Amino acid sequence: MKTILILNGPNLNLLGKRQPHIYGHETLEDVERLCAAACDEGFEVRLEQSNHEGRIIDWIHEARETTCGVVINPGAFTHTSVAIMDALNTYEPPVIEVHISQVHKREAFRHHSYVSLRADGVIAGFGLDGYAAGVRRICRLASA
Repeated sequence: MKTILILNGPNLNLLGKRQPHIYGHETLEDVERLCAAACDEGFEVRLEQSNHEGRIIDWIHEARETTCGVVINPGAFTHTSVAIMDALNTYEPPVIEVHISQVHKREAFRHHSYVSLRADGVIAGFGLDGYAAGVRRICRLASA
């Protein structure tokens, strides 16, 4: 079984409760179910969330040996974390960056992403469907 790591950054533990007019009412459990359903046969997902940059970096390092791709919603670390970008630069399989909201219609500081400098694809503004699209893309790339 090939594993796809779904990484979520700060405040995404409050998905469904925090700013539902922007992020909707679905939860991380809904993200996990949606991603599992999007997997091709022979693939599985592992979902992680942390409000701590170092923990996310540790998961990326661990993923180098155990996964075939990463779907990452770095939350606010998108715009601030050179360290997460550097960790992703050590990871060879595909990386898909996901944002629930359309970040380019929001505040100007949200328009820059360090993670995009490494990502093989970026999905923004598709709600939770962006996660599923990222999983499908990694399944396709990892099957080639």
